[in-house]
Amino acid sequence: MFTFPSTLAGPSWLLVPTEYYNGKQNVRTMMYFKTAEEVLFQWVSRVCSGNADDITALYNESAVLIPTFSPHTVTSLEGIRNYFGQLASRDGLGVRLHNKALRKHSQCETLHTLSGIYSFEFEVDQVLLSFPSRFTFVMDISLSTPILHHHSSQVPRNLS
Repeated sequence: MFTFPSTLAGPSWLLVPTEYYNGKQNVRTMMYFKTAEEVLFQWVSRVCSGNADDITALYNESAVLIPTFSPHTVTSLEGIRNYFGQLASRDGLGVRLHNKALRKHSQCETLHTLSGIYSFEFEVDQVLLSFPSRFTFVMDISLSTPILHHHSSQVPRNLS
């Protein structure tokens, strides 16, 4: 599966904000996460652990989830928890992040968009299947619940 950088090992979802000085705006910004990638790695780790409450804890109360395995957009934390609870019930659940496909666009110091490809893996009829999927996360790393928007869809098959 996915290997995490050593700086993210351990129960780092027990986060304490860190103050950073922003010389451009001459203000101090509280940061709950050092980078947007750290949020993504936490998301992958939590999905692999299968705990819907831990996964949901990354989503902001006003977050929008357009999920991979549902035709319905989810706009409440309860709905997000239910979606990931159902996904976590699948045997062999895992997520493999394709690092080379990861793209980051920073709107400012704390607001970032990450997009790329990951593959969900879980068993269907006792056979482990992989579902390559595209994703986009919009996140504000100054928030304890940084995920504002998450869109994920299976990579379509070629027309040929």
